[in-house]
Amino acid sequence: MIVHTYCASTYGVDAHIINVEVNSIGGFPKYFLVGLPDRSIQESRDRIEAALHNSGYEMPRSRLTINLAPADLPKEGSGFDLPIAVGLLAVSRQIATDLLPDTVLIGELALDGSLRAIKGALPIAVEARKRGYKNLIVPFDNGAEAAVVQDLNVYALKHISDVVNWMNGKDSNGAFNVNPVEMFSNGHARYDVDFSDVKGQENVKRSLEVAASGGHNIILVGPPGSGKTMLARRLPTILPPLTLNESLETTKIHSVAGLLKTGNSLVTRRPFRSPHHTISDVALVGGGSIPMPGEISLAHNGVLFLDELPEFKRSALEVLRQPLEDGHVSISRARMSVNYPSNIMLVASMNPSPSGDWHDPAGHGGSNAAQMQRYLAKISGPMLDRIDLHVEVDKVSFDELSSKSQSESSEDVRKRVVVAREMQSKRFMGMGIHCNAQMSTRMVRKICRLDESGAALLKKAITSLGLSARAYDRILKVARTIADLGLSETIQPEHVAEAIQYRNLDRQGWLG
Repeated sequence: MIVHTYCASTYGVDAHIINVEVNSIGGFPKYFLVGLPDRSIQESRDRIEAALHNSGYEMPRSRLTINLAPADLPKEGSGFDLPIAVGLLAVSRQIATDLLPDTVLIGELALDGSLRAIKGALPIAVEARKRGYKNLIVPFDNGAEAAVVQDLNVYALKHISDVVNWMNGKDSNGAFNVNPVEMFSNGHARYDVDFSDVKGQENVKRSLEVAASGGHNIILVGPPGSGKTMLARRLPTILPPLTLNESLETTKIHSVAGLLKTGNSLVTRRPFRSPHHTISDVALVGGGSIPMPGEISLAHNGVLFLDELPEFKRSALEVLRQPLEDGHVSISRARMSVNYPSNIMLVASMNPSPSGDWHDPAGHGGSNAAQMQRYLAKISGPMLDRIDLHVEVDKVSFDELSSKSQSESSEDVRKRVVVAREMQSKRFMGMGIHCNAQMSTRMVRKICRLDESGAALLKKAITSLGLSARAYDRILKVARTIADLGLSETIQPEHVAEAIQYRNLDRQGWLG
């Protein structure tokens, strides 16, 4: 006798429906599990047998073959426990099979038969609805997450006996229902930090406002204690609120990575990821034998903050170049290729020298020329070219620290950022991008046109600083954002001049 149950496995941020075929024939009891299962699935037999026994059911005593189809896709995770267990109960006639063709099951079994949460419930629910399944059974802790998907009956159950009762028509509980629009609207939490906490640094706040308005990457360069980290951690407070579509995209990634908190349905605040400088290349961009998202994808639609940029491995920084340019990470393995979105704002900080003080050719601050060269060589020119704004952060004076005046709040700054972003949304409608930083070279030439005085000013800067073609485009993009903040339809010379000032590392010739 053959029974089919259906579950799903995630690949990238999407899911694939897996057909679990359970075949039982007479003979000496044996158990075969095929279809490229990983170690956690191979170990499922002992969990399932204990869970069935402790829940009052019997493990079939026959020759059992379980095939996970399609057989050429690698399978991983403990979420296959439940569909395999239900298949074993069905093939031994301990459970009704009428609802199986319309149902996707996913969940890990504890030894007492209770269901434990799994990764990727949201993309699995999306795929189940797409493929036309009517029902989805998930562990109770995944209910709110999966129920975000409409037009799908999501049943969040706690124990395998609840699944059996539901299959046999004895369960009186209805489907798990949530209103994603209402939940998203009510989910915007207030931040614990604010721009008004920062004393002084008005020029740096302005540069962060420009970066937020256009989605530009930014690097802050200054001595220890000047407030670089403090400012960077407040950047999400001035970014536009997540849209519902952005929230769903971000939630899928966090769901696949297993980072969605129990009972949470959606990520409603822009992510802020700050990995330690010892992070590996794979942890930063994603990968592994069965690929998983890295920090750059977990920061999708939010901020990736790299504190003390030169302390990161050169190889780790170089693998960031392609994702920063393309907005996604491509990971290829022998059996699969996956894409993870990585539409982020990169915020980096660094000291101006190994000793932490500003570079002095005479050796002030304890850093000689050789030390400076080794320190700065960790950041390549092409990497810096992908960062739109280079900003100096000076130490705050005593007068500024002791001032009683109240700085501008994040809410006030965010209002201007939202207006600038709305201008960009209208400008790029139907083009597949949403902010100035995402413009292609062709778009830059078409949209960021300069008058004669502005072109002359930019030509002088390019010639004197020896900037690359990519830096030329970055300046035009930033100038367009500054014009948007000024509610100007055209780019004026003063907008170009301010944008040029945000190429500090080029002006100082730090990279030789």
